[in-house]
Amino acid sequence: MIDLQRPLPRSKQPPRRTEMHVRPTAPILPASNIQGNALMVVIAIMAFLACLTLGAVSMVRATAAGWQSQISREITIQIKPEDGLDMNKALVRARDLALTFVGAKNGTIMDDDATARLLEPWLGTGLDINDLPVPRLVIITIDETHPPDFTAMRALLKEEVPQAFLDDHRTWVDRLVSMARTTVLVGSGILLLVFIAMVLTVVFATRGALSGNRHIIEVLHFVGAEGSFVAQEFQKHFLKISLKGAAAGGLAAATLFALASYWQSRSLATPESDQTAALFGTFSIGFMGYLGIFATMIVIALLTTLTARFTVIRTIYEIDLIRSDPARTDGLISD
Repeated sequence: MIDLQRPLPRSKQPPRRTEMHVRPTAPILPASNIQGNALMVVIAIMAFLACLTLGAVSMVRATAAGWQSQISREITIQIKPEDGLDMNKALVRARDLALTFVGAKNGTIMDDDATARLLEPWLGTGLDINDLPVPRLVIITIDETHPPDFTAMRALLKEEVPQAFLDDHRTWVDRLVSMARTTVLVGSGILLLVFIAMVLTVVFATRGALSGNRHIIEVLHFVGAEGSFVAQEFQKHFLKISLKGAAAGGLAAATLFALASYWQSRSLATPESDQTAALFGTFSIGFMGYLGIFATMIVIALLTTLTARFTVIRTIYEIDLIRSDPARTDGLISD
């Protein structure tokens, strides 16, 4: 009878199974090399320039739209002084007549102090408006979507207050719209040229980086790896490189705009900020501007990835042509 609690002799014990350790497979392409680092730098620089141009165009468009909206939402009634004219009554009468029209929201009469401040850059301080033949102004705020009938308003003012002149800023608005469209068109053209230069640079830089790894493609193809597998491996590798480069360039451009906007907000009412705002407007590009920068980063990454895939497929095609007909190597396009 066999005692189950008693251990079996060593010779009769079942052999132990050797534990198998599977080594993780190394990547087909090296994680970093000279070609990859150079391509990353090129992508970062082109992404920075493209995002910077995109943000500048968005900033100019927003500034021009703000100017146009600010001018088109107001009209001005100018009353010229004459002998025997009660200026205060004429100002009140002109304002009340303008507000009778549908589309006129409210009116503001510029007092003596406000008029004097307008003339300070030319005539200095301490002016007595009553001693000068200075026209007085009434500012009427209008509804931009449903503006009043300017022709009828002008005729009524001419009849009731002959010294009044209505300026609807139509000439200035037309000129500003033309300037804004021209500026945006020029900026869009520059942005298009930057994108074309970026596309060509990224394509040639990617092909140059792939040319240094051509031997890897040849070895993988000779040992029987399918073309789709090889293209996928290279595609993953260059996607990582392009994402790093595009993210670095895009974040640098976004940080530059954010810092410029922060500086402008912290230095309001200073000569430097006023001059900068007068020339370039605000440096805030808004949510759509940052969304455009993110979209540019994605486009650059996809462009680099597709270029890598097409280049690998073309390289495999050339290898097959060489193997089938070695005499055709001279006619192939070398990378």
